[in-house]
Amino acid sequence: MLVAFSVAPSGVGTASAENADGSVHDAVAAAVSVVRASGLPHRTTSMFTEIEGEWDEVFDVVKRATDAVLPYGSRVSLVLKADIRPGRTGEIDGKIERLERAIDDAF
Repeated sequence: MLVAFSVAPSGVGTASAENADGSVHDAVAAAVSVVRASGLPHRTTSMFTEIEGEWDEVFDVVKRATDAVLPYGSRVSLVLKADIRPGRTGEIDGKIERLERAIDDAF
């Protein structure tokens, strides 16, 4: 299973989440640290973090990452998209490799 997710705080929390420019990078860093510590294959981009694994392990990491953001606001927004393909592994890179081949073949 592949999951792409994004978490962000809003409101006032016990930790300082927003800088004068509205950045939430400290909160996002807390979430990404949880993902990196999980040992699961992952990738972080400017807007989402992707993680690959079995249902229970992936959603455990998403929950812990969301919990890590809670101190930065009075509420947390979670956006999540999942690609569930039982029996498949290596898709975090495999999907990109197939896409690149298709682009190369098309041109």
